[in-house]
Amino acid sequence: MSEEHSSQKQGSQNQAFHDLVSDQMSDIKPLKREATHNQRAKPRTQPGTLQRRADAQKEVFLERNQLASEEQIALVDPHDQLSYKRDGVQHGVFKNLRLGKYPLQARLDLHHHSVEQARRALFEFIRDCVEADVRSAIITHGKGELRHKPALLKSCVNHWLRQLDAVLAFHTAQLYHGGSGATYVMLRKSAAKRDLNRERHQTSRKGIS
Repeated sequence: MSEEHSSQKQGSQNQAFHDLVSDQMSDIKPLKREATHNQRAKPRTQPGTLQRRADAQKEVFLERNQLASEEQIALVDPHDQLSYKRDGVQHGVFKNLRLGKYPLQARLDLHHHSVEQARRALFEFIRDCVEADVRSAIITHGKGELRHKPALLKSCVNHWLRQLDAVLAFHTAQLYHGGSGATYVMLRKSAAKRDLNRERHQTSRKGIS
């Protein structure tokens, strides 16, 4: 075999191999090179930092708590019936509240609370109810007959609920819900709910017109 013939054969084999590889890789696209930036890594927030931030925010919120202190509370009798409604609350609505006809969507139990603990708990409870659009709730406070100051927590609840704009009405609960040791509470609609109802009302009026 001549050198020329051998060289032609080798060239033919190389071309065939090149064609085969090209065919197999024809549908493979090269990866795009991602742009690189000289960025500093963002510092990670430690769990302890998040907790401290949450605690600080909670303290700011609690500083807005203007509910009366124990010294400002007028005491009621352990068996007194608590009853209150703001102007504008319809008689029939208040009657249904008094008779326990509304579903109780939330409950706060103040048993074994000090006055300050109860003050914070009630303030947060009413706020959370409004945010969750709870309209009817119950607070159990007991009668406090055997306390050094009888009905102290009950007296506090009676005073505090009147101070909160979100509270439309309240009344001593029926016996099956705790009687004079518990209080039904009716709350305003949340701002979001009021806005939604306003939009629906305006839309319905446009539809009629």
